Amino acid sequence: MIKYRLKCKNCEKSFDSWFSSSKEFEKLKKKNFLNCHFCNSKSIVKTLMAPNIVSSKNCFENKIKIKKNNNIKKKILEFQNFIKNNFENVGDDFTYKARSLHYNNNKKNKKGIYGNASTKQIKELNEEGIETQIFPWIDNKNN
Repeated sequence: MIKYRLKCKNCEKSFDSWFSSSKEFEKLKKKNFLNCHFCNSKSIVKTLMAPNIVSSKNCFENKIKIKKNNNIKKKILEFQNFIKNNFENVGDDFTYKARSLHYNNNKKNKKGIYGNASTKQIKELNEEGIETQIFPWIDNKNN
């Protein structure tokens, strides 16, 4: 695994991302699969990164980061459980179902919906006045 510091040419923000290899990064970049976490732009470049040197200070800081990440993961999983229990999973039919609910007022659904949609589909829904939210979905694994 390799970690790169990436920068968006559009919004100028930087973020880290992990790749299985440097070749994997290049492959994803070539296929235009990389996008900015902040503005969804595809104009992503690698920046210089200093190597991570292990020290007792770094070890302590890593433990703090791991604890913070575990707390964040716990909150995301709690919210995911709330979504699963209170909304209907429509899977890949999300954009179709969202439009159906929005345009057919007589088809009021007592439960909200959640599912899968591409960034482009979400943008189209928002342009039509259909409010959506993007939420990170993680596997409930303890590794």
